[in-house]
Amino acid sequence: MAEKVLIAGATGLLGTALAASCARDGLAVAALARDVARATPKLPGATLYAWDGAKGPPPAAAFEGVDVVVNLMGENIGGRRWSDAQKQRLRRSRVEATRALVDGLRAVVGRRPRALVQASGVALYGDRGDDVLTETSAVGPGFLAELARDWEAEAQKATELGVRVVLLRSGLVLAREGGFLAKILPPFRLGLGGHIGTGKQWLPWIHLEDEIGLIRHAMATDSVSGPLNAVAPEPVTNAEFTTVLGRVLHRPTVMAVPAFALRLALGGEMSGQLLLASQRAMPVRTLDTGFQYRHPLLEPTLKQLVQN
Repeated sequence: MAEKVLIAGATGLLGTALAASCARDGLAVAALARDVARATPKLPGATLYAWDGAKGPPPAAAFEGVDVVVNLMGENIGGRRWSDAQKQRLRRSRVEATRALVDGLRAVVGRRPRALVQASGVALYGDRGDDVLTETSAVGPGFLAELARDWEAEAQKATELGVRVVLLRSGLVLAREGGFLAKILPPFRLGLGGHIGTGKQWLPWIHLEDEIGLIRHAMATDSVSGPLNAVAPEPVTNAEFTTVLGRVLHRPTVMAVPAFALRLALGGEMSGQLLLASQRAMPVRTLDTGFQYRHPLLEPTLKQLVQN
């Protein structure tokens, strides 16, 4: 079992939840952050090191005594319209930052961390309609798929150093604290919610507690390596998700956002890959590792998140 964890990208939704989970269980927590002063209130008790991923490897001291590194670095995919410059920023924050992190592992003198748990996403599979996607499915087309492929490839280089690498291909993480659900709840509470496009696209999702639980499972289980789909075992379409959320909130969901409006607002490429793409991802290898979900079904998950 890991006794000390180093988290890169520790100030986001996942990073702060993971740091808190590890600290509650008595693990020592170190974190890499772009702005240590701003990160300190979010990560009480953690040892912080300044690093932004763009100027070479992390400081050597950050790896001292570390058993597992968890890499959650990456600029928000949907934060800005995808200009060529923004695409380069997204690549730098993922691909180049992960390369620098692995370079830091390579430079460690003495005992290296034994595992790297690397963030990735089901966007790697591309827009695949109704195809059932498992961890053995091929990489799909498009910018996000290629970004995830290259991101994972940099992390996999740590295996050359004798480091066990786990690739977490996450779906939408549902949480009270932020992310996708927090953004859509206000219009849904007002009865203005509705499906996106046709609503037929599959929407892979996972509860924040299960996302953190799976990271902790990957950290602690020496036999786990390679890709794991971090998605709930009950896949739903966008329309089904919309209907269930409306039922839980006791609100109508008759509104809809047409695809052409999204393309006008975000651009065809960004809207097509972020909001209209379909990934019917299933956690086959994840379940095979013995991981047990606390929130496997959508309706009770949404009730727990929005009604309590």
